[in-house]
Amino acid sequence: MPNVPPAATANPPPRSLGGVSGQRVQPWRDPSAKPMIQIQEVRKTFGDFVAVDGVSVDIFPGELFALLGGSGCGKTTLLRMLAGFEIPTEGRILIDGQDMSTVPPYARPVNMMFQSYALFPHMSVEQNVGFGLRMDGVSKADTANRVAEALDLVQMGSFAKRRPHQLSGGQRQRVALARSLIKRPKVLLLDEPLGALDKKLREQTQLELLNIQSKVGITFVIVTHDQEEAMTLADRISVMDRGRIQQLGTPAEIYEFPKNRFVANFIGSVNLFEATLAVDEPDRAELDCPDFGGRIHVGHGVTGTIGMEFSVAVRPEKIRMSRKPLVDLPNQMQGTIKQIVYLGDISIYFIEVGGGKQVRVTQPNLDRWAEGEFTWEDRVHIGWAADGGVVLAQ
Repeated sequence: MPNVPPAATANPPPRSLGGVSGQRVQPWRDPSAKPMIQIQEVRKTFGDFVAVDGVSVDIFPGELFALLGGSGCGKTTLLRMLAGFEIPTEGRILIDGQDMSTVPPYARPVNMMFQSYALFPHMSVEQNVGFGLRMDGVSKADTANRVAEALDLVQMGSFAKRRPHQLSGGQRQRVALARSLIKRPKVLLLDEPLGALDKKLREQTQLELLNIQSKVGITFVIVTHDQEEAMTLADRISVMDRGRIQQLGTPAEIYEFPKNRFVANFIGSVNLFEATLAVDEPDRAELDCPDFGGRIHVGHGVTGTIGMEFSVAVRPEKIRMSRKPLVDLPNQMQGTIKQIVYLGDISIYFIEVGGGKQVRVTQPNLDRWAEGEFTWEDRVHIGWAADGGVVLAQ
């Protein structure tokens, strides 16, 4: 049988409006749920170049959905088609049941927040936030009330009179978010919204963005190349490469059960062992692996034929390391520590095993001087459980 994540519950608990601590709903598992966005066999070409190649996906109301991939994978082109800045060469995009084929960008129930924030430098914070309402002819009183409400939502009420150049990068990002939300769109599109922030501020802002999205209940579609950002923010992630969706799922599904080598490599760190199938039973499998120096044991059956080539993907944190043999683990080998990277909370060990292959192992630093337990050129035993790896056919 294939290595797949366990089935979700039929009736998931409701999503809390309290932010990241709340339980997320999973409407994509409910056959009766109505999508907010329907992308149907969308293809976009620029001359001979295929930017988006037959993408189909449903995105649901209140979902925070991430388009994740490297440069040129098609994620930004897909976002621009949602916004109406690009027209699909083939296929359809529906938002709240309406075909967007003939709907111009300004008439779509969406708003877009750009990485550059695009704030007007000659306007104050409150003028920037209220600009769209003024263009729509909303009264001064209503505009003032909604601007105050939007600024309070992003905790920028005390900065209303300042100009953009008087704000930090994180504050400008909040102003841009308030301006994007003030017209109450059904869908907010975010193009690398946190890319200009430093690492610590970006992590803080990610949590704030989650809380804001939970409070307003608007569907968010975010484009990012940052896997950690996608894992932190998204209910579901669409991993893209060369214009196609390589895998669609929750962060846990994509990380723990990658569908192919590309996803396994792109999301997090992974060790890949090339192997051939030797034994395949309903509840176990064995694969011959020269780099491993023997057979890799897997705690489930594999969809394939004897002699078929596979890759076994093992995350670094799934591997245990010891000076003594790991007799309780079915998969183990010996190696020599060739490199150590100390990151504070964890240390990364690069261990050379038979044939010169290097295996990456991460260990939490539970003790203050944990980095002294192992050192360069130490001979160690490493191993993982039968369910610690994922067998990939692609």
